[in-house]
Amino acid sequence: MSELPDWMYAPRQEGWFAEDLDHLPQAPRHTELIDGALVFMMSPQRPWHSWVVSGLNVALESIVPDGMWPEREITIKLDRLNRPEPDVMVVTAEPDPNRTWYDPTDVVLAVEVVSPESVHRDRTVKFRKYADAGIPHYWIVEEEDGLPVAHVYELDEVTSSYVAAGIFRGKLERPVPFPVVIDLDKLVSRWKRASS
Repeated sequence: MSELPDWMYAPRQEGWFAEDLDHLPQAPRHTELIDGALVFMMSPQRPWHSWVVSGLNVALESIVPDGMWPEREITIKLDRLNRPEPDVMVVTAEPDPNRTWYDPTDVVLAVEVVSPESVHRDRTVKFRKYADAGIPHYWIVEEEDGLPVAHVYELDEVTSSYVAAGIFRGKLERPVPFPVVIDLDKLVSRWKRASS
């Protein structure tokens, strides 16, 4: 068994803190902090995941109202021990080219595009943590026969938990958090045609 490099050891007994992520240049891209532990995305990402993330970002860019912006692959500082990185989100904070994280109060929508290594985190861990942080809308996008399927959730303020708002195939159409109409199949159709 090989020894871990020094930078991989937590700097304190409590583990890692959210601000520590900004001081780990050796860490792989897309390193997240969950419950004070570093989480690395070590398996290679499939093109399907990239197509859907890129397509959603572009689709959201064309429909978000003034004062909101889609972002991709930037962390949310939920608290001292948690700094997950959604695949896509819509935020209300002013654009800042030096930003490395968003506060949950800035996030209107968090989207996770599920990959084999992230299934558990996206469906259970992040589901609970985003709700606890008060993020009002959460989408989990999964693959079904090569096409994206969106599982859409809204925050119930009474219980501070997400409730299902629908499962969408083909077209995602919702009135909140702003008028949303997204052709889900189109997110991958261009690439599917090219690979056929």
